[in-house]
Amino acid sequence: MQLHTQIPLSKKPEENQIDYTSKVMLLGSCFSENIGKKFEYYQFQHAVNPFGILFHPKAIETFLTRVIKQQNYKEDEFVFHNERYHCLDAHSCLSNTNASVLVNNLNEILQNTHQQLTEASHLVITLGTAWTYHHIAKNTTVANCHKIPQQQFKKSILSVNAITSSLTTTEQLIRQLNTDVQIIYTVSPVRHIKDGFVENMQSKAHLISAIHQITKTLNTHYFPAYEILMDELRDYRFYTPDMLHPNETAIDYIWEKFQYVWLHQNTTQTMKEVAAIQNGLAHRPFNPDTEQHQQFLEKLNYKKEKLIKAFPFMNFCSGTTT
Repeated sequence: MQLHTQIPLSKKPEENQIDYTSKVMLLGSCFSENIGKKFEYYQFQHAVNPFGILFHPKAIETFLTRVIKQQNYKEDEFVFHNERYHCLDAHSCLSNTNASVLVNNLNEILQNTHQQLTEASHLVITLGTAWTYHHIAKNTTVANCHKIPQQQFKKSILSVNAITSSLTTTEQLIRQLNTDVQIIYTVSPVRHIKDGFVENMQSKAHLISAIHQITKTLNTHYFPAYEILMDELRDYRFYTPDMLHPNETAIDYIWEKFQYVWLHQNTTQTMKEVAAIQNGLAHRPFNPDTEQHQQFLEKLNYKKEKLIKAFPFMNFCSGTTT
């Protein structure tokens, strides 16, 4: 008896898949960070949202334009609010009380991201919303409002054509720097109800329609994370208590689907070994001084050293939960 519908998925050709030699960059909505945590847990080479969470296509386009054209920030581009300097292109987690520190931090991120994007084998871009905020005084579409008074912004929704144009520009920029990178688009299943229920659905529809306009190009793909949660799971038990964000069960489920499509079969055994080490690092003994626990630590260290010898980029400095 079939009790739910399933989104049909096909494995990508092995030469396009992700393994432990791949370098993955993830940008966009908070769902990128959820999947990024999986890459972190399993010790893949990856980078996630250097400028913090970016919710809409124009924010991602602005960030990558700065990165690829190596356009550094200047202090006069920032806004000062609540005793902190803010960059309207970046998340509040990067804001600072010192403008010089902020400009140095942001420009260092741009430089590092330029190098990472040059070397990237895969770029995962997760779009969260088509709704944008335009800062009236600076005449620019922002990535984050930083709790600045609402009257300083104009809110609007990007049309399908506007999103298609933005993504096309973004992809052309990326190809200038890295012609071979596999670009994987997803739409975040997180529901932006603050925009309104109908408005959220309209927003997701615009994003999906635009993505499908551009995924016909070489090395550009769509992974249906949004559809998996909306159609396969279809139940509030797969959401956090706010009923807007997917919970750990849903994230694990979508990760398994992503793993099936995108991860090379030669990663399976290494991922099991990594998970065993992570579980060992997370273990908290009742009595850490016993001989039995010391033997456990010796075996764990041996497993770590063996993996690090094979994959020097791995770092097991502490346990990571997933």
